[in-house]
Amino acid sequence: MTSPETATTPSVAAASHAPSGTPGRFGSLGPVGLVFAGGISVQFGGALAVMLMPRAGALGVVALRLAVAAVVLLVGCRPRLRGHSRSDWGTVVVFGVTMAAMNGLFYQAVDRIPLGPAVTLEVLGPLALSVIASRRVINLVWAGLALAGVFLLGGGGFGDLDPIGAAFALGAGAMWAAYIVFSARTGRRFPQADGLALAMAVGAVLFLPLGLAESGGKLLDPVTLGLGAAVALLSSVLPYTLELLALRRLPASTFAVLMSLEPAIAATAGFFLLDQTLTATQALAIALVIVASMGAVRTQVGRGKAAVS
Repeated sequence: MTSPETATTPSVAAASHAPSGTPGRFGSLGPVGLVFAGGISVQFGGALAVMLMPRAGALGVVALRLAVAAVVLLVGCRPRLRGHSRSDWGTVVVFGVTMAAMNGLFYQAVDRIPLGPAVTLEVLGPLALSVIASRRVINLVWAGLALAGVFLLGGGGFGDLDPIGAAFALGAGAMWAAYIVFSARTGRRFPQADGLALAMAVGAVLFLPLGLAESGGKLLDPVTLGLGAAVALLSSVLPYTLELLALRRLPASTFAVLMSLEPAIAATAGFFLLDQTLTATQALAIALVIVASMGAVRTQVGRGKAAVS
């Protein structure tokens, strides 16, 4: 298992084991596809969660999301509980706490401010991680371009946002950066998605009392449960699994820059599910973050090719 800082080497291995005539870059683009698929899933799940909040409340939605996701992952993965060190368990517990905090803060934010600006502020966490973790100057350029797009996507309207909601979104961004770090560490210490399943169970246990306290018996309503299950699958089970697998093969800095696409995906989800239209400024912002992400991918592929040669 490779660390995020050295995860460019699997692309080299993939190239050396690829069938004749298969471009080695496919080994590098594979995890990028996982990140994109996870982003699409989580943002459409987030739009669905906004629609569910009037029924269950922000904390209730988080509790449902974590609880259902934990059950699905525990049944599907059947993680082994023995044979892990104290350090392994410490990592998975911190990962679970980080996930719970990230979800709780984000849904508190979207309960107060629109989905697009909330994700725009949240993504500042991964972008900051990109700058800190990067070992190449070019990655700072891509991160800076993505950051410009993130601010542009706000349309200059952040001053009109509820300050508490904005603060929750920024806190969620900090937890998102921590999630990237501990997801990678958990992926190295536990096979398959076992660590993710255990961490999700930790988060569910921590958050379920809060959700029950806010929404009470509303969480047991069949429609609420069904919508909560859909949110859990779209926003937790599928994207977290894809991202954990991607982080085994991508450096943390590249992964964080790719996360700059989240505001664009959120804007698209808001358009289709919440009737939120895009302005010309927001379209330009989306173009900026896409260019930044493409640049990060090309840099990643270029490093793999240089290592091969």
